[in-house]
Amino acid sequence: MLRSFFLSRPWALWAWGGLAILLLSVSAQVHILVKLNDWYKEFYDLLQSAAEVKTAVDEAAEADDAAAATAAEELGRGKLDEFWLAIRKFYQLAFIYITIAVFSSFFSRHWVFRWRQAMTFFYIPLWAKTEKEIEGSSQRIQEDTQRFARIVESLGLELFESFLKVIAFIAILWSLSVHVKIDWLENIPGSLVWLALACSLGGMVISFLVGIRLPGLEYNNQKVEAAFRKKLVYGEDGKEHVSVPSMWELFVPIRFNYFRLFLHYGYFDFWRIFYLQSIVLIPFITTAESLFLGAITLGVIIQASNAFDKVIDSFSYFIRSWTTVTEFLSVIKRLREFEIAIGYRQSGLQTAEDVQEVKPS
Repeated sequence: MLRSFFLSRPWALWAWGGLAILLLSVSAQVHILVKLNDWYKEFYDLLQSAAEVKTAVDEAAEADDAAAATAAEELGRGKLDEFWLAIRKFYQLAFIYITIAVFSSFFSRHWVFRWRQAMTFFYIPLWAKTEKEIEGSSQRIQEDTQRFARIVESLGLELFESFLKVIAFIAILWSLSVHVKIDWLENIPGSLVWLALACSLGGMVISFLVGIRLPGLEYNNQKVEAAFRKKLVYGEDGKEHVSVPSMWELFVPIRFNYFRLFLHYGYFDFWRIFYLQSIVLIPFITTAESLFLGAITLGVIIQASNAFDKVIDSFSYFIRSWTTVTEFLSVIKRLREFEIAIGYRQSGLQTAEDVQEVKPS
């Protein structure tokens, strides 16, 4: 799976060069997210400062002081100019982020397809020499290789992005923890960081226990789908191979397995959504006292909320991606079985060049 692409000399430039480009693009996106986090603080502090203008206008009106009214108007116009500059800065950052994200998405599709191509023509020569019947071999070569490359790219880049987010935002969240005034958290350095870590680890453990049966069900699902599809393919060559009773006999396991999947995904989704919604208000709850006592501004609490969201989102990576991880585990199991069946794992092949027949393009 990995060797056919990353340890193949013809594919080395695409494999390693493409990976470097994707990692750099993710790093650039995380850097912009940090800049946007700073922007949130400045922007919401600016909005909160509108109250100062309102107070100045009211005091000038009560005192019937023309000079004070002029000063209040100038203050308001100055704040309005700052507002438009902040909006301009946001769109500049957003444009750069979107440009990098679109390029990364476009390039990653090409990169994944090359990986699939490398795997496909790595397997085909070995499969062609195998005399024994292999269950779902066409699906494993055609579909599972594509799914494997796509999921590895998706999960891998998301994991790398989560790692960078933790590094970038954990320092911000640590510094903002001084504003926590809850008794049992107030004296703990970096309390928001530890709270995010505890919520994430707890959520991860519960998610694992709730979704522990999903990988096996996904694997079984691929097997029954492959058997049904194989019968349909035979039917394309001759309808005598197809009958309603025989097709129903193959469809019943599909129906049974999907209904089990729906049930298990049902309670897993309930837990996942409940968890993700429950943690949204944690940064507001922990910093509310400081806000209402005037110790911090609205910008600080928004910055803390944004940083907390990024950190806990990174820590909760496997909770968010558990469905994809489940699918990935089933694909790996199928491809490993296929490699054993075609003799690759017992053949003593050390590099992709031992079987590679199609050069990259």
